Amino acid sequence: MTAPVEYRSATPADVPSLHATWAEAFTDAHVTRLYAHDRDRFRRTFVAAEAGAVVAAVYYLPRRVRNAAGGIDLVGGVANVATRVQARGRGHVRRLLDLAVAAMAADGCAWSLLFTGTPGVYLSSGYRTFTLRHPSGRPAAGVPLPPDWTVRAQSPVDWAELAPVHESFNAHRPLSTVRDADDWRLRVPVWYAPPTEMLVARQHGRTAGYLAAQWSPGRVRVVEAAARPDRPDALHALFSAVARTAAERDVRHCTARLPDDPAIRTALPCLLADAVTEADTTGMVRPIHAAPDHLAAITGAPGAFHWPADYL
Repeated sequence: MTAPVEYRSATPADVPSLHATWAEAFTDAHVTRLYAHDRDRFRRTFVAAEAGAVVAAVYYLPRRVRNAAGGIDLVGGVANVATRVQARGRGHVRRLLDLAVAAMAADGCAWSLLFTGTPGVYLSSGYRTFTLRHPSGRPAAGVPLPPDWTVRAQSPVDWAELAPVHESFNAHRPLSTVRDADDWRLRVPVWYAPPTEMLVARQHGRTAGYLAAQWSPGRVRVVEAAARPDRPDALHALFSAVARTAAERDVRHCTARLPDDPAIRTALPCLLADAVTEADTTGMVRPIHAAPDHLAAITGAPGAFHWPADYL
């Protein structure tokens, strides 16, 4: 006979079975590493427990996300959703999402955000998909580095040096997260840890832009780039450097996971030849205190984007 299921907030005693549940669903160590640094994590983690052991879990973290009106919304970011193999198909996640959304509402979250490869799990809980588009194509050939610029791979990375560049580049970008000092200390370094390569562009020794690239045989994926608004040529320099390295490594395909931003659009020929547009439909949103139109304006705004280092 199946043991009764208890739906509740997590406690420190749940950690071993919570980690075991996540180990069945995720291979990346960042799941537990980032979770452990949230001091209020147990209050925002909801579990289905059988005989005292966790069989399903949902966690959320409040995040500050820019909206389409130039303001900042408090958003409940859903993460670490998992169910043990033997407990799947029994509606645990839906029940736990109900608890999480109620807690988000109490915390004052305007809406909720998640990214997933299995959107069907969340539709019955009021989440709806949205689309982000980005270019891809063959790396450009024969593009020289602009005069007076240097581009170097930085290791170790001085994240504090890059933070103001990111902040200024995304100051008015809907759907982007407002990163705080803890994000730059922990979250960004975890998501962009080696083998991700961080390139920094400098003009006359002054840092003006950066780019995160992930290389694999025959392919390169650009997952973040930023430039000071008064130095957009930093993107030309960064894109040229990636294209040259791609030629040296015989890389034939580049995915540029970058927003439709005027500065990026201008510099893109330095990175891609014969660019095509790809669609990312892994994002989902759900209104809580905000109206659905408010969310539609954010996800549909020109230049709207959510960077991978801000995933939960």
